[in-house]
Amino acid sequence: MCFAFQMERILMSQNAYSQAGVDVEAGYEAVSRIKKHVHATYRKEVLGDLGGFAGLFSLKDFHFDDPVLVSGTDGVGTKILLAKQLNRLDTVGIDCVAMCVNDVLAQGAEPLFFLDYISVGKNSPERMEALVKGVCEGCKQAGAALIGGEMAEMPGLYESDEFDLAGFCVGIAERRALLHKSLVHEGDVLVGLASSGVHSNGFSLVRSILGQSLSQHPELLEPTKIYVKSVLPLVQQGLIHGISHITGGGFVENIPRMLPSDLCAHIYDGSWEKPAVFSMLQEQGNLEYASMFEYFNMGIGLVLSVGKSDAQKVMDALKTAGEQVFVIGEVEEADSMEYGSSAYLQDRPQIVIDTKTSEEH
Repeated sequence: MCFAFQMERILMSQNAYSQAGVDVEAGYEAVSRIKKHVHATYRKEVLGDLGGFAGLFSLKDFHFDDPVLVSGTDGVGTKILLAKQLNRLDTVGIDCVAMCVNDVLAQGAEPLFFLDYISVGKNSPERMEALVKGVCEGCKQAGAALIGGEMAEMPGLYESDEFDLAGFCVGIAERRALLHKSLVHEGDVLVGLASSGVHSNGFSLVRSILGQSLSQHPELLEPTKIYVKSVLPLVQQGLIHGISHITGGGFVENIPRMLPSDLCAHIYDGSWEKPAVFSMLQEQGNLEYASMFEYFNMGIGLVLSVGKSDAQKVMDALKTAGEQVFVIGEVEEADSMEYGSSAYLQDRPQIVIDTKTSEEH
């Protein structure tokens, strides 16, 4: 397992490295601190342990006919700046995992293992432990093992208090069980799963809107919700036709990604309650309401396309799993959509945000 502390590839003594701004001993201490957290994520398929050149994961027990590995990578973006400002570093690791595993889930795959990359200007073992602890918590929520990672101390590239965090997830699915656009049909019900807040997208805009008052909103640090354990069983039962993870680009960019070109998502704007943070951002940022669906998740972190006959069964199962769910729309033929004054087309022919409530439909 590769949690080796990254240093420049030159022959220098530890004293010379220290003079160059790289704290070798702090790196060793950081690795020691994270071991217990990493071990808590292990699955039975994990081979090897800390200290190897690469992470190992056995596929022997999956017995798939035509297995497909599904990968995803992402970061946390400028949400890191708020975490640093509030000195709460154990939440953004969860965000990092969530951004990756939810994307892998959207393809119909089970996340298997995760790797992280943390780059810093100056290594602090305490800070490194907090970050990796969050990553490990996210891995446990997703059922994925943290089998590798990199800690890179790079003075000169980052200031001493600066850092960045990225992650990489690999999952698996039977080829025939992968979710693809052809599975989504006219008449499908769109089921929305509540988000935990802003999640990890749109933070550059959030920071621009709130400015110096950003630190007065610790609720913005609420980690991105991980949907794997509640949704994956339904995928494996064949009850889900499509999944859209609502990330950068909001509804407008992400929901069409699961739709065939001849279908459109008709979203009933009044069918779920939006967290107050979004109206606050709209008001303080003087943003048009329609544009909010291009920037933010608006309280919905994941959208499922489900056959009408299975919708209630799916919703009941999700509620039992602890999710807050809503019927937020339906899939219709793109050519049949009526664009009245209540609809926001947003220049996208495959999604309409309709201000009528779902009861009116």
